[in-house]
Amino acid sequence: MDLPTPNKLVEEEDDASMLNNKKLGGIKTMPFILANEICDRFASSGFHSNMITYLTQELNMPLVQASNTLTNFSGTASFTPLIGALIADSFAGRFWTITVGSIIYELGLVSITLSAVLPSLRPPPCPTQQNCQEASTFQLWILYISLLLTSLGTGGIRPCVVTFAADQFGSDKVIMGRSKKWNFFNWYYFSMGLATLTALTVVVYVQENVGWGWGLGIPTIAMIVSIIAFVIGSPLYKKIEPGGSPLIRLAQVIVAAFKKRKETAPENPKLLYQNKELDAAISLHGRLVHTDQYKWLDKAAVVTESESVSSNPPNLWRLVTVHRVEELKTIIRMLPIWAAGILLVTSSSHLHSFVIQQARTMDRHLSKSFEIPPASLSIFGILTTLSGLVLYERLFVPLARRFTGHPSGVTCLQRMGIGFVINIVATIVSSFIEIKRKSVAAHHNLLDDPKAIVPISVFWLVPQFCVHGIAEVFMSVGHLEFLYDQSPESMRSTAAALYWTAISMGNYIGTLLVSLVHKYTGENSNWLPDRNLNRGKLEYYYWLVSGIQVLNLIYYIICAYLYTYKPLEEVTEEEEEDGEFNEKKISEKGVELTVNETA
Repeated sequence: MDLPTPNKLVEEEDDASMLNNKKLGGIKTMPFILANEICDRFASSGFHSNMITYLTQELNMPLVQASNTLTNFSGTASFTPLIGALIADSFAGRFWTITVGSIIYELGLVSITLSAVLPSLRPPPCPTQQNCQEASTFQLWILYISLLLTSLGTGGIRPCVVTFAADQFGSDKVIMGRSKKWNFFNWYYFSMGLATLTALTVVVYVQENVGWGWGLGIPTIAMIVSIIAFVIGSPLYKKIEPGGSPLIRLAQVIVAAFKKRKETAPENPKLLYQNKELDAAISLHGRLVHTDQYKWLDKAAVVTESESVSSNPPNLWRLVTVHRVEELKTIIRMLPIWAAGILLVTSSSHLHSFVIQQARTMDRHLSKSFEIPPASLSIFGILTTLSGLVLYERLFVPLARRFTGHPSGVTCLQRMGIGFVINIVATIVSSFIEIKRKSVAAHHNLLDDPKAIVPISVFWLVPQFCVHGIAEVFMSVGHLEFLYDQSPESMRSTAAALYWTAISMGNYIGTLLVSLVHKYTGENSNWLPDRNLNRGKLEYYYWLVSGIQVLNLIYYIICAYLYTYKPLEEVTEEEEEDGEFNEKKISEKGVELTVNETA
């Protein structure tokens, strides 16, 4: 009887592992993953949506300082996903990164909830909002530590959840296929919108009418539920092993290309080094095809006479595969499009805080006994986004498909461009509504009373929320889809983190913009005064950011026109099942080698 060889045993173990991996994942994991993300979004929305009120009314912060504080920590919370994504893609995996990030986020929520419950952790109340005692250094440090913990926790959650959910379906063809990819992102965004809508109605009402203890306690409880739901589903998840640090792979390409800067790349790209076995872990659903852009980087895949590729793998700091070279090219091509989102965030980073302060000066009565909380006005934007996503899928896509022939109606770049235009319109609408609000205040001689209620309905603010909601349908979903679709598959967590990094950088630049406007527009006619918005020039600020967005739109159109989509050689079902690829011969400068490649 023939005894099995060690190689045969390894192959059998790999086959068993692949078979078991196919049984994991699928639609049955979605209740656990989405329960985690919905509860997380509910918690974060309930926590952040009305925080400007907590800082100005409970901690007695001046408006600009409070707005900058929130924007800075929002920027930090949008930067940390890049770190979390690198950790997930390099060694920890997405499951553990999400779990640890959720726990850290929970610690931040517990801390700020305690600060709202214990009177010693906040200054005395100041109903008049004049000559108020501001929070002490110790009280501010409690706030900052809480916000920092939530920012760090966000870094583990945001870049990994959507990609972890996509991992459960294996090949992109299943639910993320070429014709249905947009469907996944629309409905993912729709679920998150429902969670945000619930938070903006329930949690904000509790904060305004019951108290901040319960108002922050409810999100804290929701976050605990999200962690439990996610961990319970652990035995069902398909957990893809991390493929190593993407930054190291990108660095290897640059170093190898630099070392071979004097070499001449072959005219036939098929002569460049390829090794499917080496790239198997980072190209599960397809290999990147050689492109003619950035040909200098191709030198990293040139096989010289002095190199031996019989060893597997070769020295990757001197010789890399075409797939790895194309990973770097893909990232380089994406960056200009990604950067266009930064100034968009800059222009809108403080709008939410300012709109809440506008709403607080307006008539918010729905009836004689009920007032709508200022932060709850965001529900109109969320409702517009939710209904817009449904209409986008059911009406816009079929109609656009008739004219364009594109499976998704329009490309993700076209979708983003439409969103840019609509966002400019939303900001201009905001400026005219502020002019109307102040004209009514002037007519009733209320400009010098910061606590006065101007006799104008708060529902004048609704149109700008609705237009912003329509912009979200196009811009935000399109941006996320672009980053996921065009990034190398082994870097999708990192690509999702780029989405949040753009938000981070935009928030920081937005803080700088607001600070400069506040500093240099004078004391008597300051555009953004600390206490009395009626004497400000908020409409001028809106016009300024509208102009920034117009310049950004021009830049985006140029970048989108020049963009080259990622070429991909998809793995066939036969290749996935058999794991065998044809034998290839690579010959250059008299060097001939035969590579038997197995996926």
